[in-house]
Amino acid sequence: MFKDKILLITGGTGSFGNAVLDRFLTTEVGQIRIFSRDEKKQDDMRHKYGSSRLKFHIGDVRDFDSINTAMRGVDYVFNAAALKQVPSCEFYPMEAVKTNVLGTENTLKAAVQQGVKRVVVLSTDKAVYPINAMGMSKALMEKVTVAMSRNLSEKDTVMCNTRYGNVMASRGSVIPLFVRQIRSGEVITITDPEMTRFMMSLPDSVELVLFAFKHGRQGDTFVQKAPAATILTLAEALKKIFNSNNKIRVLGTRHGEKKHECLVSREEIARAEDVGDYYRIRPDSRDLNYKKYFVKGEKYISAAVDYTSENARRLDVNGMVELLANLDFIQRVLAGGTNGEDI
Repeated sequence: MFKDKILLITGGTGSFGNAVLDRFLTTEVGQIRIFSRDEKKQDDMRHKYGSSRLKFHIGDVRDFDSINTAMRGVDYVFNAAALKQVPSCEFYPMEAVKTNVLGTENTLKAAVQQGVKRVVVLSTDKAVYPINAMGMSKALMEKVTVAMSRNLSEKDTVMCNTRYGNVMASRGSVIPLFVRQIRSGEVITITDPEMTRFMMSLPDSVELVLFAFKHGRQGDTFVQKAPAATILTLAEALKKIFNSNNKIRVLGTRHGEKKHECLVSREEIARAEDVGDYYRIRPDSRDLNYKKYFVKGEKYISAAVDYTSENARRLDVNGMVELLANLDFIQRVLAGGTNGEDI
């Protein structure tokens, strides 16, 4: 479906953008446009990949004109532009709203105006029962996608969400921090040893995007069934990989952190489809005629169970080691190609 087509990635210089490039540049895609604000990271990517199919656009999703211009002639869009650091968004919630909510609205409007075939929007487990500003902005971002899709047919621009758990070794994630601490002989700092997180690799995240592009219908949200582990298990697994005896110090939770994350709420489970490795969450199809729902509602949710990092398949240290050992980042560190500073 991507042969000779044009793909645009907003926020394309981040971890997801690089992973998508690694995957798509091996295909017959016609052109990949990287849209972001950071000219230095764009220049780094230009030299790293050296591909004539790669085009760079400086701009900001907060500015409709800049994203609308970059969208001309585009067939597919992956919207990864976001503020995603939980503490930063706690201190600057309106900045999260401007990028994650209004920026997404600009991207979707531009996609419709330019006749884009499909848009996949990147979300997070923190959007489910959100307690922090980042999660709240991502939850609204999902709502914006679903709301705009209601006014479109399957022949128009198809919009859907993909929702991720913890993407291992992505920029700003805890694994590069732990690795740097281990390699420097420092104390490993963890927030709560019993805190759990879903564990997902960058290649897995790209496969989810591909699945959404191929199978998404208006307003869908796709979730990968990912394993989970405690933060202590993650730290112990990294110590085992690097044969280290670093001490571990518990710091306590940061601003806006949950003990467990949720990828699919019980309300969503009631209308979710099991599609093998993924859940497809169909949008709520009810309209604004509230009166008829005093007569008949939808499915019962009392028997449904949230899909969380607490009740998902739990990895032990050996299982976590096996998962980590397959990461390109860990392999590069072991080979001496990086110490984690470039993540």
